[in-house]
Amino acid sequence: MTINRNKQSTDRGVQVAAFYKFAALERLHDLQSTIRKICVEQGLSGTILLAPEGINGTIAGNPEGVESLFRQLRLSPALDDLHPKMSFCAENPFYRMKVRLKKEIVTLGVEGTDPLREVGEYVTPEQWNELIRRPDVRLIDARNDYEVNLGTFAGAENPQTGSFRDFPAWVEQNLHADKDEHVAMFCTGGIRCEKSTAFLKVLGFKNVYHLEGGILSYLEKVSADNSLWQGDCFVFDNRVTVDHQLSEGHYALCPACRMPLSEDDRQSSQYEPNVSCAKCYHRLTPERRASLEERARQIELAAARGERHIGSR
Repeated sequence: MTINRNKQSTDRGVQVAAFYKFAALERLHDLQSTIRKICVEQGLSGTILLAPEGINGTIAGNPEGVESLFRQLRLSPALDDLHPKMSFCAENPFYRMKVRLKKEIVTLGVEGTDPLREVGEYVTPEQWNELIRRPDVRLIDARNDYEVNLGTFAGAENPQTGSFRDFPAWVEQNLHADKDEHVAMFCTGGIRCEKSTAFLKVLGFKNVYHLEGGILSYLEKVSADNSLWQGDCFVFDNRVTVDHQLSEGHYALCPACRMPLSEDDRQSSQYEPNVSCAKCYHRLTPERRASLEERARQIELAAARGERHIGSR
């Protein structure tokens, strides 16, 4: 199936906008319909999550279409100061447009955790290096283990969580002793850190900080020469990762387990293009493997016709 990019391509490529805001939203079904309508009209793709606590999304398309969506969103008083993080990529990193209603825009699963009530202290990217160099500050990566393995800040702790829901258990096992301890946390765009610092505040921690705008804002505003970031940053679209210049990295996603694969990973004898990787090779059921092999066959047929199969990356 060929993807039409006529409404999305520019001289700089496709514009990608990542955004979120914790805000008290009402009439979510109406907002969902409005957003879906303008995204379809403007040829945008990506995913937007709506919940009573706010909005979270990443979209891509023509810059004029992206701006049209944000003009519409800012008409809501709760979202009038919404400021997305913008970047460009060669091809649209999404295949569809999804606007979904959720209980939480980022799922921690702990009742009473409310970033609208209290969060940690925001630290700008320009001030971040000074903070995390302090010997009395404990630096924690609030992302999942597979994301941390691709890149992180020098000296950061990896909680080795499989999902954000695992983070509260790690906190209670590792940070409960000293509520006066200085704790700095970071994540991709800032949303998980707002939720996690709100959780720490509920637990009674007094000196909690988080990177304003997340890693993406840091990479945008801090030069590589002054950077304490090491490696690539995982992003939740088909670019897989971005480097310090916010350019697309060199990783691919396994279609079976959705884990990022380096060029070395793709040299494994257990790597099957468009089917599975060494990380999940022995875990696939016969039914799942058959489905993935048929998908791989359809990708090859589309390529032979000079077309691109949706989901082929």
